[in-house]
Amino acid sequence: MIFKICLMAIIAYLLGSIPWGLWIGQVFYHKDIRKLGSGNIGTTNTLRVLGPKAGVTVLFLDMFKGTLAACQPYFFHCSQTVSPLLIGLFAVLGHTCSIFDHFHGGKAVATSAGILLAYNPLLFLVAWAIYLTVLLLTSMASAAGMVGITAIFIIALCIHDWILAAIAGFLTVVIIWLHRANIKRIFNGTESLVHFGLGYRRQQKRNQK
Repeated sequence: MIFKICLMAIIAYLLGSIPWGLWIGQVFYHKDIRKLGSGNIGTTNTLRVLGPKAGVTVLFLDMFKGTLAACQPYFFHCSQTVSPLLIGLFAVLGHTCSIFDHFHGGKAVATSAGILLAYNPLLFLVAWAIYLTVLLLTSMASAAGMVGITAIFIIALCIHDWILAAIAGFLTVVIIWLHRANIKRIFNGTESLVHFGLGYRRQQKRNQK
C-alpha cells in the first residue's frame, strides 16, 4: 500500500506540473505568457494574453489534470483507504511548483476544482455556480476563485465532511496566499478585469464619462 500511495503521489505531482498555459502559448502562439500580462501561466492570464479559445482550453486542461490525479485511488481500487483529496493535493503542489517550469506555476484554482470534481461532482457544480456568479458580478477571476474555495470550505463544515473541510481549508489558505497581490489590487481598485460581467461594464461606463 505504501508503494501504491507513493506511486499515486508522484503521478499526481507530474500531472499537476504540466504547464498547459505555457506550452500552449509557446507551441500554438509562439508567445511566452510568463513574460506577458501578469506573468502567470494559469487560465486568467492565458485568456488575457492569448484570447478566449486558449483561455478556455487551459481552464479545462488544468481542471482535468486535477481530476485525473484525484481519480487514481479509484483506478487502483484503494479509495476506501486513500482519499482522492489527499492524492489530489500533490497535483496542486505540481501546479504551483512545476518541475517543468523551474518550480514556478499557477494559482491552483482550476486544479483544485478538478480535484473536487473527482471527489464530489455535485459540490463541484455548486462551486462552479458560485465562481461564475462572482465572476459575472465583479469581473474579477481572482475574487471568484477565492470566494469559490472559501464557500466549499464552509459547506464542508456544514455537512460535516471533515476530510473535505480540512483539505478545502488548507487550499483556501494556499489560494488566498497566492492571490495576496491580487487582494491588494482589489482594495486599491486596480485589479485587472476580464472583459465581461458587471464589473467590466461599470469600468467602461466610468471611462466614458
